[in-house]
Amino acid sequence: MSPSGRSQPLSLMFLLGMGMASERINCPSRCSCQYLEVNCTGQQLQEFPVDIPLDTRQLILASNNVSYLPAVELSFLADLVYLDCSKNLLGDDLDFTFIGVVKLVYLDLSFNNLTQVTFSTFSHLLSLVVLKISDNPNLAAIEKDAFANNTWLRHLDVSRTGLTFLDTSTVRDLPNLRFLGLSDNLWHCNCSFLDFVTWMTESNINFPDADNITCYNPEGLRALRIPAVEAQLHFSCLTQLYKQDYVFLCLVGFCIFLAGTMTAWLSGICAVIYEVYVSKGEEEDEDEED
Repeated sequence: MSPSGRSQPLSLMFLLGMGMASERINCPSRCSCQYLEVNCTGQQLQEFPVDIPLDTRQLILASNNVSYLPAVELSFLADLVYLDCSKNLLGDDLDFTFIGVVKLVYLDLSFNNLTQVTFSTFSHLLSLVVLKISDNPNLAAIEKDAFANNTWLRHLDVSRTGLTFLDTSTVRDLPNLRFLGLSDNLWHCNCSFLDFVTWMTESNINFPDADNITCYNPEGLRALRIPAVEAQLHFSCLTQLYKQDYVFLCLVGFCIFLAGTMTAWLSGICAVIYEVYVSKGEEEDEDEED
């Protein structure tokens, strides 16, 4: 074999070795890297890892102590489609955090310290299919239009949070939603929640762990499954009058009474004026005849 023939496989092995070395060099410290995947599970990381390869498609940061996701560093991972940040310390404000990872399809933020979800939290994730924000006990509010741009969302889990209310339009207007986790929340089954309960009973969406989707308030409905309380809510909300309702009815009755009194008074005045005018006309006619 010619010298040139021997050099070709040697050169190829050298290039492959350099490529593998480069891959190892670019892998974040205390993480493992495979083709397009970076796995940093359970490494007690305090911060978002540096030196993540820019072509990473799958990033797993589960079971760490990360409390902040830097939007700028995330935006460098423009091809990211899978992000698992479960079991960390993420909380407070995540608005605009994911503005640069618009190809994201899977996002797991469960077991964190999220406090709210606004329109700006996930509005840039137009391709999002799976979103897990369960097991965030301090998550007390999800804005009405929080998922307005996530029209491809198919799997949404908000189980075991601090939610007491969820506006019906927040989930009803998601055309591809098929799976919705709602169990073990502190649902307030009052008249404001009636529309959501009705939607649940009529929709074709899968509600896993349905036996644990129960009312927390009021006391009389506690621990009852939400679909089962629809009839009670219909009866109490559509027939029961509250203090403000009685005040409103009293005001309406007073207005009607006042309007009727004024109308009768004006009618009486008009009748008297008419009688006076007619009697004067008759007197003038009699005077002319005399």
